Parts: sequence; C-alpha cells; structure tokens
Amino acid sequence: MYHMCVFGDTVPMQKGENIRVQVTFTKEQLELINKSRGLLGNTNAEIVRNIVVAWLAEKSIVSTTIKEERGLKK
Repeated sequence: MYHMCVFGDTVPMQKGENIRVQVTFTKEQLELINKSRGLLGNTNAEIVRNIVVAWLAEKSIVSTTIKEERGLKK
C-alpha cells in the first residue's frame, strides 16, 4: 500500500505552476519503477509522472477534460 499527500491542494493553481506530491512506494513497486528507468524517464519523478499521465490518457480523462475546457463536450 502507498500513501500520497498533496502539498498545496487547497490553493488554486495558476497555469504552469507545479506542486510537489509525496508518494510512498513498497520495495516491489520501487523496483518496477527502477526497471522503467530510461524507458519512461530518467528520474523517479519523471517515471511516476509519465505513468500517471499515461494512465489518465488510457482512461480518456485527458481528452475528456480538454474537450470540456474547449466547450466541445458537456
């Protein structure tokens, strides 16, 4: 099991602003992340970020959000 804590989640974010997210992984999960080094990124942060974005895209959350923001889908 992992624990995630988002810092600054109650403050509205400005476009292009970054926040840090603290995530704790098990040893086995971290081994999987390390095996992805070079393929999904070079640092743990890049790898985890790319995994999250890929999952969001796979679930159509990214495209749905973009369409809603552009008024193409309600």
